[in-house]
Amino acid sequence: MHLCNMYLSITNHINNYITPSAIDLQLFNAVLTETSIPKGQFLSLPSAIVKHEYFVVKGCLKAYYSDDKGHRHIIQFAIENWWIGDFDAFYNQIPSLLHIEAIEDSKLLSISYNNLQKIYTEAPIFERYFRILTTKAFIAQRKRILSTLEKNTQERYLEFCHSYPNIEDRVPNYDIANYLGVSPENLSRVRRQLKG
Repeated sequence: MHLCNMYLSITNHINNYITPSAIDLQLFNAVLTETSIPKGQFLSLPSAIVKHEYFVVKGCLKAYYSDDKGHRHIIQFAIENWWIGDFDAFYNQIPSLLHIEAIEDSKLLSISYNNLQKIYTEAPIFERYFRILTTKAFIAQRKRILSTLEKNTQERYLEFCHSYPNIEDRVPNYDIANYLGVSPENLSRVRRQLKG
């Protein structure tokens, strides 16, 4: 993917939320680092100190927690134009609890914790950008919790498809089922009913 396209992608994303000056954008883009990660590789592992947040330019990743019985609990998927990371570990500079794994070959832009703090000082409008994203993420998480409590598998799956357009063809059925908190068999049945 051409360098300009990578930065065009994040610039368009930013412009959906704030209106930075050309200088603000230049300062922000200057502290981003390009990262490529092949399918099946890990971006982050538990107990690591999280130094970066990642913007997905191309690809698909998942973040999950493994409990002490070895069961995986998928917290988030990230596709094009999503940010991913262990945000608790990143912002609080504590060891991570999450695995972040590439489901597809992925191209990312990353920002380090120190550079983010620097940007907040040099281009304060980006504090607003990240505050908006954090608020949206908090609301989405609250909706997901309520959805798990109130809605059936079909309703939850349809919400999932709305949140992650076209991801159902990119992610294994068992990962989507895990994210929704249902059995793969139950999800397969719902998907068949919706297609029928």
